[in-house]
Amino acid sequence: MDGVAYQRALGRELQQLRMRRRWTRAQLVQRLPNELSAQALASYETGTRSCTVVRFVQLCTALEASPHDLLERVHDQVSHEEYPASLKVDLTELATDPRPELAPARRWAATEVARHAASTRDLDIGALESLAALCGLSTVELVRMLRSGGKVEQEQVQ
Repeated sequence: MDGVAYQRALGRELQQLRMRRRWTRAQLVQRLPNELSAQALASYETGTRSCTVVRFVQLCTALEASPHDLLERVHDQVSHEEYPASLKVDLTELATDPRPELAPARRWAATEVARHAASTRDLDIGALESLAALCGLSTVELVRMLRSGGKVEQEQVQ
């Protein structure tokens, strides 16, 4: 088991939940029953610091999220090949994908195609995470959607 991968995935999930609510770190910290600095929250979100089970449950409660569901998503990300190191995405196809959840990704891909960029792009894990957050999806959800739409030509799994 890769503890660092779990911490990073948990941090991403916490950050995405917070961002979906359009809360700043300071706003989330205010909703917690015990004192926590925004800097400490940032270290949880980046996966550079572990949080206790009690703190994790407090964060989930404040974010109105099920600790069980969140841990299940984290486990899926870390333990399955659905969380690739990179994906090769066909930008032309993505730019015309009709699924509403992918609207931000569609706009980005259309802009890249208009700039005469290559029609395919290798998206590393950081780019996938950013694009997923932009779309309001988990990284695993985005990867599944890209794969199901035939946008992925080749993958490299860590």
